[in-house]
This record gives sequence, C-alpha cells and structure tokens, in this order.
Amino acid sequence: MSVTPAKAMVLAAGLGLRMRPLTDHMPKPLVSVAGQPLLDHVLDKLAGAGVAEAVVNVHYLPDQIIQHTASRKRPRIIISDERDEVLGTGGAVVKALPLLGTEPFFHLNADTMWIDGVRPNLERLAETFDPARMDILLLMAPTTSSIGYAGRGDYAMLPDGALRKRREHQVVPFVYAGAAIMSPSLFADAPAGEFSLTKMFDRANEQERLFGLRLDGVWMHVGTPDAVQAAEEAFLESVA
Repeated sequence: MSVTPAKAMVLAAGLGLRMRPLTDHMPKPLVSVAGQPLLDHVLDKLAGAGVAEAVVNVHYLPDQIIQHTASRKRPRIIISDERDEVLGTGGAVVKALPLLGTEPFFHLNADTMWIDGVRPNLERLAETFDPARMDILLLMAPTTSSIGYAGRGDYAMLPDGALRKRREHQVVPFVYAGAAIMSPSLFADAPAGEFSLTKMFDRANEQERLFGLRLDGVWMHVGTPDAVQAAEEAFLESVA
C-alpha cells in the first residue's frame, strides 16, 4: 500500500522565540536560508511531491505570511488564521481538518529543512505509508549526521519502522525531522482547544500505529540565528 497525498498542512504559527532577534519583526517561516525563506523551501518540496493545496496556519505577524504566499500557485495556499487564538500544534490540525479532507495528508513544520538524497524524501514517505497499518509516518533523521542538533533524540526505530519513544535519561538515534504523513481519522476524538501534536503521536504509539522512515540525506535543525549559517553552508555545498 502507498498513498499520494494531494493536500498538506504546514505549521507556520510559532513565535520563533529562539530565533530572535531575526524574528523581532518577521515570522520565523520567512527567515531566509540560502537566499530563500524557510517556508518556500518547504512549499517547493511539497510542489515537487505533487501536492495541489497546502493549508498554512498563521498566528504571529500573520499578515506577512498571508501576503508572501498570496500569489503562489503550486501548491495553492489556504490560510488557517489563528491570530486571535492559541491552538498548539495539535489544535491547529483539528481546526484545519475541514480544509484537509478525509485522505492522508502531508504535515510539515514551516521551519524544517533538509537536503534530499538520491530520491525525494516526501516521495519515499508517500510510498511507505500504509493506511492499513499506520496512522502516522514520521520522517526520522539520524541524530549523528544532522546539522545544528545536539539533543538526545526522540525515538528508537525497530527494523519494520515501528517507533519507540525515548524514555527519560535515555539517548536514542533518531530525531523527528518535521515532516510526516497523517490520517485524518486519528483526530476523530481529539480534544478541543489547545494541545500538542505529541499527544497524537503518543496515542498512535500506544496503538502500535506510529511508524518512522529514515531520512535519506541531511537534516538541518534551523532553530537559532547561529544555525542559519551552518544550514546555508550545507545547503550551498549540496547544490555546488
């Protein structure tokens, strides 16, 4: 089984606090890396994967993102406006569900950035996603080869791709790279209001329906102003 998602959700509502001062007057998704805003790197990858529509949520300095994406044709942008509410990463998806439809959709963080290997990773995700076995398939980056990441990882991964969440004090080899495919049915009885998407990850994990796919290429954690330069150097080197 595989899927071909025609729709995507892009999380672009964050305050970007760790990216200050770059985000004092600009939302983090519009911070430029290698001559292009982070958000455009993400939307270009979605266009390459054949996505026709992307729902982009906004909260902090929302009009800048709305204006920036207004003329985009591929994918066509639908704004989920959260300027007057705080929904968290999970509540944002629930609000956008009527726009996303009933089929599995791509879900990306607006500030995620990676260099693809031999084949595009979104294409590999779509090929690997099996709705009969999975509610969520996460793109997982090896912590050792990622740029700008110094954490303990998020999950261990079994040979069949099943994920096991890191326990406290444990170090695991994979970090969530900010790209996934999700089934809308997972959110059927999701809580109302603000909540974190990790709640849904945990629920899928408990039901053994949370899987991962190892990223082919290099993931860049662009979380701070210092990380921007490291990401630019890696990106420009990859296209040289």
